[in-house]
Formats: sequence, C-alpha cells, structure tokens
Amino acid sequence: MLGTFVLSAGYYDAYFIRAQKIRKLLGNKIQLIFNDFDFILLPTSPVTAFNAGEKMIDPVAMYLADIYTVMANLVGIPAISLPLFKHSNGLPFGLQVMANRFNEVSLLQVSKLLLEKKDF
Repeated sequence: MLGTFVLSAGYYDAYFIRAQKIRKLLGNKIQLIFNDFDFILLPTSPVTAFNAGEKMIDPVAMYLADIYTVMANLVGIPAISLPLFKHSNGLPFGLQVMANRFNEVSLLQVSKLLLEKKDF
C-alpha cells in the first residue's frame, strides 16, 4: 500500500524513476561482467542457516540474511542457491550461482556439476 501511495502522491519522479535508473545502472554493470565470465558465484547468505525460530524477533537480521539474493531479482537474471557446504557449527550454507539472461540451461548444467562434486 505504501508503494501505491508514493506513486499516487506525486513522488513518482523522486522514487520510482530514480529506482529504475539505479536498476538500469546495475543491469549494465552485470552485463559487463558477463562479457568476460559465464557465471557469477556469491554466497547465498553472509551467515549460516539459523536454528529454527532463532531470528523471529529480529526482522533486520532476517532481511540482511537475504541481501545477496536481491541482485539477481533487480537485474532480471537467473540464479540458483545450492546447499554445498557445511559450517563447523554443523549448519549448512550455500553458494549462489548467477547466469546471464536466457542462460537457464547452462545455469542448471553447472549447478548439477557442482552438486555432483560437492565433496570438495
């Protein structure tokens, strides 16, 4: 509802157009990366998985745990999170693989290879 209010309250230029410009800038920078590389590898989260119910009272921590996954959505590229590693605390953490637009098949192929070789 806040988004609807902002767009209808005369803030269209201040928020929406500026956000679209930033989104376009990020998309251009990502395309420069894909000119030289086939995939982008990032952690899925800056921390390991939470214990069940651990962060329910801290919404900021929950938001920050997803911060690395936002880029793919902003620029419209395919991405997948793979549970490849286990931390010394016993909890899993993953690797996020991003591919260029319309390269979903390649993304799935490299994901399968990584999952098959995950004992590294």
